[in-house]
Amino acid sequence: MSNKEIIELTDAHVAGTYARFPIALVKGKGTRVWDADGKEYLDFVSGLAVCNPGHCHPKVVEAIKAQAENLLHVSNLYHIGPQAELAQLLSEHSFGDRTFFCNSGAEANEAAIKLARKYFSSRGVERYQVISMKKSFHGRTFATLAATGQKKVRIGYEPLLETFTYVPFNDLDAIKAAITEKTSAVITEPIQGEGGVNLPDDGYLKGLRKICDDAGVLLIFDEVQVGVGRTGTLFAYENYEVEPDIMTLAKGLGGGMAIGAMVAKESVASAFGPGSHATTFGGNPLASAAAKAAVEAVLDEGMLANCKTQGAYIMERLEELKSKYSFIKEVRGKGLIIGMEMDVPAGPIVTGCMDRGLLLIGAGELVLRFLPALIITREEVDEMMDILVEVLDTVE
Repeated sequence: MSNKEIIELTDAHVAGTYARFPIALVKGKGTRVWDADGKEYLDFVSGLAVCNPGHCHPKVVEAIKAQAENLLHVSNLYHIGPQAELAQLLSEHSFGDRTFFCNSGAEANEAAIKLARKYFSSRGVERYQVISMKKSFHGRTFATLAATGQKKVRIGYEPLLETFTYVPFNDLDAIKAAITEKTSAVITEPIQGEGGVNLPDDGYLKGLRKICDDAGVLLIFDEVQVGVGRTGTLFAYENYEVEPDIMTLAKGLGGGMAIGAMVAKESVASAFGPGSHATTFGGNPLASAAAKAAVEAVLDEGMLANCKTQGAYIMERLEELKSKYSFIKEVRGKGLIIGMEMDVPAGPIVTGCMDRGLLLIGAGELVLRFLPALIITREEVDEMMDILVEVLDTVE
């Protein structure tokens, strides 16, 4: 089918919950994708930070093929080998002792919020409120929607759960003021993605850890977008020398396959006993095998070092543009999650780049976001910059 045929079929039968670009992507390899009409694109979106090792990484594809020939699905009523191996891998490379597997970032955050409540209720303590950050994004289930500090995604779904309080990101005094005897947890993205690629101030996350410790409150890091190598370390919290009690993962974890995970310390995870939480497809053999291969590829193939090197180079090149174009306000990021804030809308720039064979995405109305695969090369960064400059030259 052509782009036109797929678009018409989508418009006729698929729920209209997405404002889709007018192309249908049908093939991907490494840092490139192709649409149904055969046009090639350099991909700086990576499925929204999903395909961290690149599209169709050979080890991920091989793991999927091998697992598909043996067992696609079995209930969590039984032990699952690939799931156990993936959990071990995550424990070996993180603060966490135990992992609950699910299918998405929203489900992972939902599990984290439930675990925080269960942790206290199992101790006979009535603590259930959660503090989250303004401009945050945690998902679209009712609990994660309520945790998300952006009004635009909550419109039309009120009344929401009333146990969430929003405070500004990077404001420790606001956190202190918001904590009450009913507070169970503080949830934050170490780096806000959808909210504009907002980085923590020096000492902010460490300060947050101390405040939570002093108040006896759990600290949850939502690493759905910034985990699995995106910042140049396997997990973003490693950049800031602070550990949470609970961490959530998804997106890059599966290397293209749908999987989510909630990782927690034993002292907290033990609050979840048999029957306390579940999901049919969570940690199924196919997704777990793919995720294990994806994480191993990130760890073993120099992707973390490349992420730091190419991320620094992109930042350097974008800073050069800032001195050339007056509408560029700030360039910020870490590793290969980078935002360029402007005085003009990002949308037309995204469209102009797409027309020229480059995929970019916004983070809010005025921020252009760069999320290439961790295997991106310097030459491909230069290729991206050439196209971007051509489009920026048209901005009035």
